[in-house]
Amino acid sequence: FNGWYNNRGNPSLGIPDSSLTRSLPPHYKDGVYEPSGWERPNVRSISNLIFSGPQGLPSTNNKTALFLFFGEHVMQDILDTSRPGCPPEYFNIMLNASDSHFSTTEMPYERSSYQASNTGYSPNHPREQINAVTSYLDGSQIYGHTKAWSNNLRLLRSTGELASLDDQGEFPALNNVGLPLDNSWTTKDHVIQSAKRFYRVGSRRGNENPFVLTIGITWFRHHNWLARNIRDSNPNWSDDDVFNEARIQNIAMYQKVLMYEWLPGLLGTCSSLNQSQCLNVTPYTAYSSGTSASVSDIFEGAARHFLSTITPPGVFVRSKFNESSGSCEFRTTSATSPALSLCNSYWEPAETFKVASIDELTMGMASQIAELEDNVITPSLRHNYYGSRRFSRRDLMATILQKGRDHGLPDYNVAREEFGMQTKATMMDINQNLFQSNLQSNGTVIAFSRSFRLLDDLTSLHDGKLSKLDIFTGGLLETTGGSPGELFRYVIADQFLRLRNGDRFWFENVKTSLLSSTKLNEILNTTFRDVILRTNPTINGSFDIQDNPFVWATGDSKLFCPQPYQLTENVLEECTPLQRYDYFTSSEVSFPLSFAFFGVFVLITLLVMYLVGRQRMKSALKTKKDITTKKRATIETSIASGNVTICTEILGENVRQIQIILRPENLILIKAVIGNQNLRKIELIQQQDIKIYCSDGTDRRTLIVRLQEDTYDLVLSFNDSYELDEFFNELHNFVKPLGLKCITFAIPEKHIMEEARTKEMRDKQLQNFFRTALSQVLTQAMNIESEDLDRPKRKTLKDLMKVNITKSEFAEYLKLKEDSLFVEQMFLVADSDEDGTISFREFLDIIVLFTKGTPKEKAQLMFNMYDLDKSGGLSKEEFTTMLKSMMEMVNSSADVDNIDSVVDDMMRANGFSSKDSLDLNDFLMLLGQYSDISNQQSTILAGNISVLNKYALGNGHKTYQAKRQSKYHRYSKRFKEGYVRLHCIKSMFTKLYITHRPQTPQRRLTRKVKTVREDYKTKSYEKFFVALVKLTEHYANHIFCLSLYSLITAGVFLNAFFYSKNATGLYGIGGPLMALARASAAALMFNFSTLLLTMCRNIITFLRETFLHRFIPFDSAVTMHRIVAWMALAFTALHILAHGINFYSIVTQSPDDMACLFRDMWYPSDYIPTFVFWLFQTITGITGVILTLALIVMYVFASNYARRMIFNWFRWTHKLGYLSLYFFSFVHGSGMLISSPQFYYYFLVPGILFTLDKVYTYSRKKAYISVVRAELFPSDVTHLEFKRPKNFDYKAGQWVRIACLAQSSSEYHPFTLSSAPHEDTLKLHIRAVGPWTRNLRNIYDPNVLRDSPYPKLFLDGPFGEGHQDWYKYEVSVLVGGGIGVTPFASILKDLVNRSQSGVAITCKAVYFIWVTRDQNQYEWLTDIIQEVEGKDKKQILNTHIFITQFPQKFDLRTKMLYICEENFQKIAGKSLFTGLRAITHFGRPDFPDFFVTLGEEHSSVETFGVFSCGPPPMTEGVEKACAKLNKYEGPTFSHHFENF
Repeated sequence: FNGWYNNRGNPSLGIPDSSLTRSLPPHYKDGVYEPSGWERPNVRSISNLIFSGPQGLPSTNNKTALFLFFGEHVMQDILDTSRPGCPPEYFNIMLNASDSHFSTTEMPYERSSYQASNTGYSPNHPREQINAVTSYLDGSQIYGHTKAWSNNLRLLRSTGELASLDDQGEFPALNNVGLPLDNSWTTKDHVIQSAKRFYRVGSRRGNENPFVLTIGITWFRHHNWLARNIRDSNPNWSDDDVFNEARIQNIAMYQKVLMYEWLPGLLGTCSSLNQSQCLNVTPYTAYSSGTSASVSDIFEGAARHFLSTITPPGVFVRSKFNESSGSCEFRTTSATSPALSLCNSYWEPAETFKVASIDELTMGMASQIAELEDNVITPSLRHNYYGSRRFSRRDLMATILQKGRDHGLPDYNVAREEFGMQTKATMMDINQNLFQSNLQSNGTVIAFSRSFRLLDDLTSLHDGKLSKLDIFTGGLLETTGGSPGELFRYVIADQFLRLRNGDRFWFENVKTSLLSSTKLNEILNTTFRDVILRTNPTINGSFDIQDNPFVWATGDSKLFCPQPYQLTENVLEECTPLQRYDYFTSSEVSFPLSFAFFGVFVLITLLVMYLVGRQRMKSALKTKKDITTKKRATIETSIASGNVTICTEILGENVRQIQIILRPENLILIKAVIGNQNLRKIELIQQQDIKIYCSDGTDRRTLIVRLQEDTYDLVLSFNDSYELDEFFNELHNFVKPLGLKCITFAIPEKHIMEEARTKEMRDKQLQNFFRTALSQVLTQAMNIESEDLDRPKRKTLKDLMKVNITKSEFAEYLKLKEDSLFVEQMFLVADSDEDGTISFREFLDIIVLFTKGTPKEKAQLMFNMYDLDKSGGLSKEEFTTMLKSMMEMVNSSADVDNIDSVVDDMMRANGFSSKDSLDLNDFLMLLGQYSDISNQQSTILAGNISVLNKYALGNGHKTYQAKRQSKYHRYSKRFKEGYVRLHCIKSMFTKLYITHRPQTPQRRLTRKVKTVREDYKTKSYEKFFVALVKLTEHYANHIFCLSLYSLITAGVFLNAFFYSKNATGLYGIGGPLMALARASAAALMFNFSTLLLTMCRNIITFLRETFLHRFIPFDSAVTMHRIVAWMALAFTALHILAHGINFYSIVTQSPDDMACLFRDMWYPSDYIPTFVFWLFQTITGITGVILTLALIVMYVFASNYARRMIFNWFRWTHKLGYLSLYFFSFVHGSGMLISSPQFYYYFLVPGILFTLDKVYTYSRKKAYISVVRAELFPSDVTHLEFKRPKNFDYKAGQWVRIACLAQSSSEYHPFTLSSAPHEDTLKLHIRAVGPWTRNLRNIYDPNVLRDSPYPKLFLDGPFGEGHQDWYKYEVSVLVGGGIGVTPFASILKDLVNRSQSGVAITCKAVYFIWVTRDQNQYEWLTDIIQEVEGKDKKQILNTHIFITQFPQKFDLRTKMLYICEENFQKIAGKSLFTGLRAITHFGRPDFPDFFVTLGEEHSSVETFGVFSCGPPPMTEGVEKACAKLNKYEGPTFSHHFENF
């Protein structure tokens, strides 16, 4: 069927998809593949000028239309180069703007398919075009060119017949089996229909036009006629036997008709042409295995199209001969056309056969004389040949010329020379008869002028050069005498003779024994007329068809029905005009909507995350509310007297749950429900009016109580009107005995808030109050330019003059307790008019005093405040009271005996022990003993008082602070002066020097040091260079690994980019964007695969203990995970963006082009794949959508908000997201839409390692761990102590993951171990900050557990991180903030244990800085520090505690606290405030100053290890300090940090 092994010496010769034979040397422009003829004229111009001329001239030797279409049938049998190359290459035909038939600039032409595997890449292997069908005359047009195709044509019912449409057997069966038939747009209606409407034939193009199909159906009917006869003669034969025998005989008759009837009529006889090159059809002798039976390039590209010159514009439809009337009827096919128009009949065979039967078409074509054999081509082919939907009409002649150049055919003279013919010297020499003679035909005279004009056009077009003349043009111009000219005749004869002689199965080859001699003689005596009569029984052989249907011969005795006239286009229906089509039309809506869908999905995902988080918050609030409800009974019974009401206070935009306690001593207390914290205390005075605004209506819930005009209202919300009425009655009954007047107002619920003065409104008013007051002071008293601060408006000042603040508001501003002695005395001093409030003017006065007053005036003020009995002196008791009030401000836990000891020591040290009281001079002398502190604080006071108060100044302080000297300029100034005081703490109004304790000697940190460094850099570029060097030194491994990874990613990206650019045909459609999409896909596959490596916790922990940790920063695995994830996201976005544009390019292409590029993609030939198809109906597309949606969900729920508020959603979306990501990535590539799957290349190694890591994890973390002790600390910290599993080895600073079985066995959370490696149990200190940790605290609450055992845990770990390397540095600095001190608890205990056990370690000194809100916040750490201090015999540890809750507003108070602390250190050797030997400071540490201290103290140390853990602002501060100091030459501060 496919010609395989027809030639035993060359089995693949002539098979489908084999190369055309090169009978001429290729003349590609570059010698390889670029089209030839670049210097030749425009092919459309040639068609218009050379192939145009008068129509309606009959064939010279009366060839019929049946002859023509039989020849076209033969051409389809042996040739098919219509399939374009893949990938498509466009070699479009340029058009003139004046072209009246094509209103565009170019006509599309796609270059032919070629052998891409082994040709077209070098001059030695130039491009060779492909013939898609077998070249043998084996009836493949009837039977197909493969066995599978043939089987689908058969009936397969033991008859040996081909399948018919119906029982009559007139037509082949319809294509309901899905044969890949060519299916183009109908030229008449410009629509495309299902290929099922076509008939099942052997050729892909068999249904192209009904006239060629008529010939094919004739041979189809003849096969079935033969099969019936064979079956009748051999009833025992099988279906295959009958079919094969009928096929052999049918092909034999087809070969005989072609070779001995049709071909001689085409070639004609040799005349005065060169006889040596004039081939005739000689009798068959024998098979020649050395003869090539393939089709030659010149035959395919030029000679075969000789038939175009005899093609008529239409075909007559003729009825049978009427013997009674002695005439035939050539009937009309429509109201406007006497015949079937060729141009409007393409690809609609069934519609044509509804108008005319096979018999009528056969008789019509047999009676119709073809067009004259000359250079003139019918306009139906030159202007109205069928095209594609995008370009519905083409010029066939221009296309033939363009194809010849595409195939690299040389010019006309070269071809003649290669075939041994004499070359032509001039254009006239081509055909002198054509150019010089009067041509007379059927009485029609063509004047000389026309002949001369043709010659002029030919000469001018080609510049008179035959080297610019195409073979087809020259060959067609040679035509004379009704036969092809010398060149074409030779090529045609040679081609068919080779096909005959080189075919081993040619019917005359008796060696094959396919036919008996009898059958062979029978076939040789059978004519095509016989075939027609056998297959069309209604045709009367005596009248309806001549003896030779191919020729209307004058001497024929059966010429009863001549054509009425020679057809021209003028009498036929008009050809439908050129129509264009934009394939994007069907995607105009779906394309933008699809991308809008992804954007909306992002918003929906964000909304879902927000709503779930909000619901989680509501759930938490509901839980709190339930707890509040449960506590209500307890609260009520715990109050000895008074009534308690629990409700919601509306603060403005926020609310809070409160208790309202009505006490009998004319007092209303407002407390928080949770924590029982005092929020507000309201004292009721006589003759006071109480205004109550109550909502009316059935849904009354809101109540406003105005108890004081100078402050905010109580705006209360109740659950229902019953609770509101109950509280209203309680309040009324409470104030009635007090003689207070209640004024009640009823206001609708929806308007009641218009009357409210909420706390947030009051806070805003107070903020303006304090900010404006301090702005006025700084403008007037400190000479700060007014433009540096926000100048208040006149109206604002006028309004503020009316504002008074209460004592409680004054205390809140100072962040102190309202009943503290300091607040009491300060308020009395400020309230000069003694009206119980402080006015704006009074507040200004007191601030001016603290700002502008001299140190003596300020001391006088402090002295007078605590001279309680106004005796003019401070007694010992009054002095002690003053110190106590100072310590109240910092929540000190020092007892009274300690304070008394401090006072006695101070009195004795200053010679005041014999005095009963201190006068002002004594007080000043006492302060003078600390002149360094006084002087330092006075300096700071003069420039900074209140300016840095963020509450007071808001954003206004930024402008002012910008005018101050920068910190590093002050460093430089102190360096140049030669001496520096090194210190660790700079509060907003305090800079204190860290001094040693005499009784417990430690390393001295305060000393004079010469600080001028020879290598100190002052220029910015020098600083930058030093900083860069330090950064490179410190992060060398990080930079190296990140750079290496980035380079590998870039390599993957670039490799895929250039490979895609050079290797895929899609590049021709999408251009660089297609390569960009492929490259970004490769990069993101690499990124997402390597993400798994960053999650192999066990492998990372193991590797960091090997030598590899010197080169790879394993502790930055989480950071690397984030970096890689962001890189993957960037490449994903790039991939989506590039493919978004590529999809636009794809959907604008023709379906045929897409079918070529996407070979593994199938869709019906009548289907136009839209954007929706590519995106949602392909494996690659739909999985891409799923992957995009999965990534959106993963990244949205990986945000800080999701991890903090809805951790479970983050956990599960990540788990399921990764499973979806990797699974659908495999499926995404398996669609092979663009390339073969590649994801597994990247995934294989990381996937295996991750799987092994997980297997190891699951093998250990499912062991039940018993909790041996659980303790709840007041600071919301839960302490868990549990058994240490066997072989559980870890280092101080490492962390584990635990799952509480009482919550979920699969939900793990990470926590740092606070136990040391030498301890027998494991300990964790977990702060309750989220849902899981709060639930954990409730689970281990003794009141909940009672006698039940502690719930067990699952443990996973340990895992390494940077803090465990503390011992590798000579000097390590540990900075802990909040719950971030947990790793340092373990490290401190491990430090002392190593020191006691004599283990040699590099670390010689450790500085632990604990930054905490107050010393009671993490009381458990105080115990650990105290234990460590007791065991630290070598004084390795140096601890500093910074209490940040201290408000730092008044310099005298600060001074007194430090005086108190200093003296207590001297007496007790420990801090008055913490009870530890550690030094206590008030405020936040100044890390740059502290690191400068370390650099001077340990001048021989080159690298300091800095380890911080805590909230981001703190670790960022440490990072900035290290980065800034690393700009200078000197020691390097290597920072390792973790945030929580």
